[in-house]
Amino acid sequence: MDWFVKHWDELTRDELYDLLAVRTAVFVVEQRCPYQEADGLDRRAWHVFVRDGGGAIQACLRILEPERGTAQIGRVLTVDRGTGLGRVLMERGIRAAWEKTGARRIRLEAQSHAQGFYEKLGFRRTEAPEFLEDGIPHVEMVLERKQ
Repeated sequence: MDWFVKHWDELTRDELYDLLAVRTAVFVVEQRCPYQEADGLDRRAWHVFVRDGGGAIQACLRILEPERGTAQIGRVLTVDRGTGLGRVLMERGIRAAWEKTGARRIRLEAQSHAQGFYEKLGFRRTEAPEFLEDGIPHVEMVLERKQ
C-alpha cells in the first residue's frame, strides 16, 4: 500500500478523479445520499489517501485549511471496513493536519454511529446537538492539539 498526503495543487488529474469517484461510490451511491460531492472545498484542502498494489484507492480523507486555528477533517472513508485501515487513515490525517496546517484544533462532523471510533482517537463531542446531514445523524467533535 502506498500512502499520499497532497494539497489540491499537487494532485494529478487521475488522483483527483479517483478521489471523487471513490467518494461518490461510498457517500452518494452506497449511503444513498444524493448530494453535490464536488463541493468546491477540495481546492483548499490537503488530501490523505492510500492506494493498494493495483492502484485503487482504499481509504481517503481531506483536511480543510484552518479557520481561526481550527482545521476540519471530512470525507473520511475506507472501502473495506473493519480492517483497521480507518484508524491508520485517521492517525495519518491527524498528523498531517498538525504538520501541514499548523492548526491548534481539528474539527469533524462524525456520523453518530462512529462517535466511539473518533473518541478512541482523542476526539470529544462538543455541546452542539446531534444534527441530520443528508438524512444521516451526525455529531460535531473536536481534537485539541497537545502542547
